[in-house]
Amino acid sequence: MIHEILPVGMLQCNCSIFGDETSGEAMVIDPGDEIGEILKILERHRLRVKAIIITHAHIDHIGGAAKLKAATGAPVYMNENDQPLYDQLDVQAGWLGMALPERTSIDVAARDGDVMKLGAAEFYVIETPGHTQGSISLWIPAETKLVAGDTLFRDSIGRTDLPGGDSRQILESIHEKLLTLPEEAVVIPGHGPLTTIGREKERNPFLA
Repeated sequence: MIHEILPVGMLQCNCSIFGDETSGEAMVIDPGDEIGEILKILERHRLRVKAIIITHAHIDHIGGAAKLKAATGAPVYMNENDQPLYDQLDVQAGWLGMALPERTSIDVAARDGDVMKLGAAEFYVIETPGHTQGSISLWIPAETKLVAGDTLFRDSIGRTDLPGGDSRQILESIHEKLLTLPEEAVVIPGHGPLTTIGREKERNPFLA
């Protein structure tokens, strides 16, 4: 499995590009910006995008989805509980003082328990509300990897002081749904360095 992580945009969101060498198909998770660079990676590996997946509707994670969809024709997946947040993309742009990006319709509602396939690998959707109401994580058992969005970070957790945030809820999501995964599972957070479930169990001060 090809897996490239590209930090994009002013907030350096970790965009994940997964590709299956056999089928040539790819999934792009959180294309927040720098779509030209994402397309270069896809072209280098000769990949065609079958799905664009959004872990949550903050502008730094979804800002480039419309451009990527226009360039590839791939459907956009997002949890419907974040639609109100996406509807306020102009407000989010105002918070950061950035230009309003193009918007796209959401093609598929990503729901807890959904399974998406890329080659032989299965990507399990886990609803992990707390950072936003529609936050999701993606568990890939064949790769022992978890794409956690802004729910879990190395030595930290997602902020809950923005609209849709809930501090009790995010801790429930992490303890009940993420920390039950194998300790060796590699966590790809929405920003910053990678970590593992075991490391966060042991060292994350927010989870003590």
